Amino acid sequence: MKLIIATIKPYKLEDVREALTGIGVRGMMVSEIKGFGAQSGHTEIYRGAEYAVNFVPKIKLEIAVPSDMADSIVETITKTARTGKIGDGKIFVLDLAQAVRVRTGETGQDAL
Repeated sequence: MKLIIATIKPYKLEDVREALTGIGVRGMMVSEIKGFGAQSGHTEIYRGAEYAVNFVPKIKLEIAVPSDMADSIVETITKTARTGKIGDGKIFVLDLAQAVRVRTGETGQDAL
């Protein structure tokens, strides 16, 4: 099993969700986060004054999937979330040692 963690631009969330649902993803966790990477934040002007915005709003997706689906999910997120501009996000793929469905007690891939 794999855990895919992806950060994307907030306005891309619905497009990515639809694309992932289309390839068979049955669930994901979504969090609103703030962070910075290569873009190192930006500046904004509010009422004539310039302010440094060091953390940029992002969306974090966490998706637990069988190992054989991981590559297609990464490809789908990459293709759907890409704008070609700095700050499009990152994707991390980690090995997932265990999963448990709380309601039924199912474990492993059965819990996904």
